[in-house]
Amino acid sequence: MQETVFSVLSVTAVALLVAVTGGIGYLTFAEWRDRRRQEREKREQR
Repeated sequence: MQETVFSVLSVTAVALLVAVTGGIGYLTFAEWRDRRRQEREKREQR
């Protein structure tokens, strides 16, 4: 019984770790993409 609880907790911890890492990766990519777009718009306005 105890091994099952620890197994469920470990799977949950790994899933949360993957979700948080993916979220951080997505936010980093979105910020990079927006920064490139803003720089391109600045260059076009000159």
